Amino acid sequence: MLRKFRVSNFKCFQNDFEFDLSETNGYSFNSQCVKNGIVNAALIYGHNGMGKSNLGLAIFDIIEHLTDQRREERRYRNYVNAYSTSPTVDFYYEFLIDNKVVKYIYKKSDYKVLVYEEFAIDDTVLVSFDRTNGNTNFSVWLKGAESLKTMINDPQLSVLKYIKNNTVLEENEQNNIFKAFFSFVEHMLFFRSLEDRTYMGLQDTGKRSLTEDIIEWGNVEDFEFFLNKANISCKLSVVESLDRKDLAFDFNGKKLLMTEIMSTGTSALTLFYCWYQRIRKNEVSFLFIDEFDAFYHHDLSKMIVETLKEIGVQFILTTHNTSILSNDLLRPDCYFLMNKKKIKSLSNSTDKELREAHNIEKMYKAGAFNVD
Repeated sequence: MLRKFRVSNFKCFQNDFEFDLSETNGYSFNSQCVKNGIVNAALIYGHNGMGKSNLGLAIFDIIEHLTDQRREERRYRNYVNAYSTSPTVDFYYEFLIDNKVVKYIYKKSDYKVLVYEEFAIDDTVLVSFDRTNGNTNFSVWLKGAESLKTMINDPQLSVLKYIKNNTVLEENEQNNIFKAFFSFVEHMLFFRSLEDRTYMGLQDTGKRSLTEDIIEWGNVEDFEFFLNKANISCKLSVVESLDRKDLAFDFNGKKLLMTEIMSTGTSALTLFYCWYQRIRKNEVSFLFIDEFDAFYHHDLSKMIVETLKEIGVQFILTTHNTSILSNDLLRPDCYFLMNKKKIKSLSNSTDKELREAHNIEKMYKAGAFNVD
């Protein structure tokens, strides 16, 4: 699980911006929203331009140099904060893996170029590489890496990825956690429900359409049930279209292609379902959906949150929809407010003791919470 994240000098985040998911408050209701003392289900609110999307991009920067998964390089233009006085963008991650705190710290001069890396388990440093002043030698204390050549000339090659790909590590607790750390990062997923439908992480799904993907997974009947559950009354059929299979709405035998008549909201829901197929198969370790309900009715927004809660995947959603700001759905330490300098849970944004019976949406609209 992602436990804590900190970034500085990245895009709109000039100074240290920390997102601490371990600051929970011990509420007894909606207990499944917190696991191992870490927020497992988070919703982020903030005015436009406060950096909610950039926070997602910052968290997913890690996949660029540690994985071969899908990334969106164009989203990382203007990488360094415009007011920057520092030569590097600094990242700090804490994960909870097998009940151990894993820390990964790195610095970059741009999206591709690494300047510094450090990897530790429970404060025991196991890998360290400081490339400043032209240094090309790193240190590693993982069992099985003793004979590894400890020199890297390529500034775009992560020392962790180099170790992973060039050693046969011994079977021990530290090495197993090192491997589990990579597995977690390789299964992170970011996507947006907006028109550009950006996604990062996991393996590339190829060039097939959303409807082809659902057919390929054999989930047409389940998708039909899912749409009807979302109050989109319909019957689906598989049809042949331009030498490929496609999905159509079936109106008493008259079949019209989904892609030609579905609404923007149904299109966004179809996108969610394509990823949902993978999420419920435990193919996703960590999920970030930006503007997750931009095209949804508030009842559908609630259904999506409840669906993700049932699966149990750790997720972060950004939204402007206050109708789902309710203790019936999550809890005050799982709702977050952010500006360009800070992000805090509702429970840490007020001096009042928040209880299950409180109407936190009403309190939010009345200005009861303060991030500063």
